[in-house]
Amino acid sequence: MSSTSDPNENEAAAHGSWRDLLGGRNRRVAVVLAGGVGLYATNVFLTTSLLPAAVEEIGGRRFYAWVTTVFLLASVISSTLVSTLLPRLGARRTYFLALGSFALGTVTCAAAPAMEVLLAGRFVQGLGGGLLCGLGYALIRALLPEGLWSLGTALVSAMWGVGTFLGPAVGGAFAQYDMWRGAMVALLVATGLVTVLVPLAVPAARNGDVPPVASPLTVGLLVGAVLLVSLGNIVSSTALLVVLPAGALAGLFLAFAHDRRRGGRILPRSAFSFSSPLPWCYGAIALLSVASQIEAFIPLFGQRLAGLAPLLAGFAGAAIALGWTLGEIPSATVAGLRARSRVASAGPLLITVGFVTAGLVTAEAMGVGVTVVWVVALLVGGAGVGIAWPHVATRVMSGVASDDEGDTAASAINTVQLVSNAIGSAVAGVLVHLGGPAPAGQARLALCGIGLAGVLGAWCVWRGTAAWRRKAAPELPKTAVRTEG
Repeated sequence: MSSTSDPNENEAAAHGSWRDLLGGRNRRVAVVLAGGVGLYATNVFLTTSLLPAAVEEIGGRRFYAWVTTVFLLASVISSTLVSTLLPRLGARRTYFLALGSFALGTVTCAAAPAMEVLLAGRFVQGLGGGLLCGLGYALIRALLPEGLWSLGTALVSAMWGVGTFLGPAVGGAFAQYDMWRGAMVALLVATGLVTVLVPLAVPAARNGDVPPVASPLTVGLLVGAVLLVSLGNIVSSTALLVVLPAGALAGLFLAFAHDRRRGGRILPRSAFSFSSPLPWCYGAIALLSVASQIEAFIPLFGQRLAGLAPLLAGFAGAAIALGWTLGEIPSATVAGLRARSRVASAGPLLITVGFVTAGLVTAEAMGVGVTVVWVVALLVGGAGVGIAWPHVATRVMSGVASDDEGDTAASAINTVQLVSNAIGSAVAGVLVHLGGPAPAGQARLALCGIGLAGVLGAWCVWRGTAAWRRKAAPELPKTAVRTEG
């Protein structure tokens, strides 16, 4: 009888449960990590719902689109600094820095007498928010046992689904009573609650070598790329709608090429080798993030095509985020290398099935039955994102060539997600514009076009799985490799 064991069985035994994550000391860690990302996600949707009321009071309508753009640019900048700040300041001080910046920006927004001050507050808020999101992923690897990484990742990213519901609900309630500043105060209170929990969950000690700061040129190219795609949301020229995303992609290529020459400051060194699973996993994360951004247009389509009231149309738009959360929670409990690989590969294909189905049933005047099918299809597409996400993110955390790349690899998940969100929003906008003047044509092209990201995502997951097996093969007994293959 052979003494070698199946690596799938070993992983299943080491894989934790939700009870393990939400019990004991792990519970405090989970609440802090999820709370930080929850603040960011809720703030995104809260501000969107408050903005019309804020503009009505303080003016500055010409800067309307910049309220989101400034926040996103600041978030991208700070997300690139997570792996540098952690060993310099320690996890606790870095968290306090992030929460302090977020709180200062929130206070500035709440007290803003003019749009220019609100924009300044949003920038400071974005700096803190980018750190919070990056820490949410980086500290999963540092503060939780490996068997809980996929569950921790699922909980943290599920906060985007929570924010999608909570942000518009809270923001809409305050805006309805002309109290948009009060919503910012409520956000500040929530920030304070998370801050109180940080010393109970996050260690103060600094550890590891201090890596160099990311090159200003690399960060500048990244920010420039995000700025270009963000401008695509406020122009109407077809030529510019195509040129701006193309310029952004060129900027991203130059940014990561320069980062590679610098030795990997934003992405880990392993991400620049196609024999590693990391570039394929980051590619899958990027495509999942791009696909999710169609949700911004769903309320508009719901009102124009199905005649939904604004509130119902908003809930239709939240179907993708709800599907993400509902798909992610059970998926994160799947154990075993083969099972996880299959689930991770199937998730992106559900995106294609869901969004293409929604696109094909779209019509100029959708009745109740068609609208229900349409929303369910969106839910399925969102579930595809959630099903794949925890396994792809966990593979990034454990797929580095050496431990000193761990913080960089984990925090880069957030950077890739933020940049891809901006690109996805621009791509969706281009598809809507190219869909013609009729809302049905716009919705059909946008949904079917974005749905193709799922096929590409599945291919990236498959390539990443193959690279993972090649990486693991020398470390496993031959009998174990045969059972895995």
